[in-house]
Amino acid sequence: MAQKWAVLAVLLFLPINLAEVHWVSVKAGHEAVLRCPKTSEASLTMVIWRSNSSSCYRLSYRKDTDKTDRENCSERITWKYSPASDPALRIYPVNLGDEGNYTCEIANREGNFHSFSSLTVIVPPTVTLTHDKSRVAVCQASAGKPPADIFWIPASNHSSQEEFHHPNGTVTRVSYFGWLNSSFPSVTCLVTHPAMNQTLGMDLRDPSHDFSRFLYILIGGVAAGVSAATGLILCLIFKCKTCRLCKQVCGPAEHFTTRTWTFPFSRARREPAKPLDFPERIYENYNPRTIYVCL
Repeated sequence: MAQKWAVLAVLLFLPINLAEVHWVSVKAGHEAVLRCPKTSEASLTMVIWRSNSSSCYRLSYRKDTDKTDRENCSERITWKYSPASDPALRIYPVNLGDEGNYTCEIANREGNFHSFSSLTVIVPPTVTLTHDKSRVAVCQASAGKPPADIFWIPASNHSSQEEFHHPNGTVTRVSYFGWLNSSFPSVTCLVTHPAMNQTLGMDLRDPSHDFSRFLYILIGGVAAGVSAATGLILCLIFKCKTCRLCKQVCGPAEHFTTRTWTFPFSRARREPAKPLDFPERIYENYNPRTIYVCL
């Protein structure tokens, strides 16, 4: 805000039609491009960039000598294009030291023209979510610029917040969420910032309860296994005793001996059987026209 008022104060002493104002916000580590007023390239004589930042004081270019002069200017700050055609200023990578007000002055045959740029560097915070021994969740957005906003999901009236300002202009915000008497199983920390949005979740269930539940399950499983093994052993013992009792009552089993007899092959010559000799008198009363049926 102080940078904007400084730029406006300078503009009060210049003709309005000869000045341009630009507000530029760039994320740290990225590229920033600052523009000069648009004029005729053919009549360009000289370009001068001035800044109140710690990275560069003065950067100038003369067309007649085609030479660039630097005065306390970092190598990260240079021309985006050729200064004779487009004297835009390029800053890469941007850091917090580059933040400030920049003035571009162009001289040509038509007169002097000015443009003012206010560069703001945005720094994304580092977000963490932890808890302490008193059952309080701590969501912290460290070293952000501007300060980050922290919200809890679900919302709670038992949350509080504080912030810490650092010499380089960044701010750390810390939000606390107490869940001692809360029935929520989990909580989410939502951090919003112009450079990023991030959410982190945490389980609010007591780890000791989970450990006790695990012990109960483990002990129950071991007990069930021991019971099953004991039952199996008892069944085997009972079966063995039953078999022994049966052997004692029935006595030893009788043994039978089987012998195999081998008969030698008979070499005696067998004569073929003769057909039965029926007397021919059975045909004495044969009459072909008579058929007898025996019942």
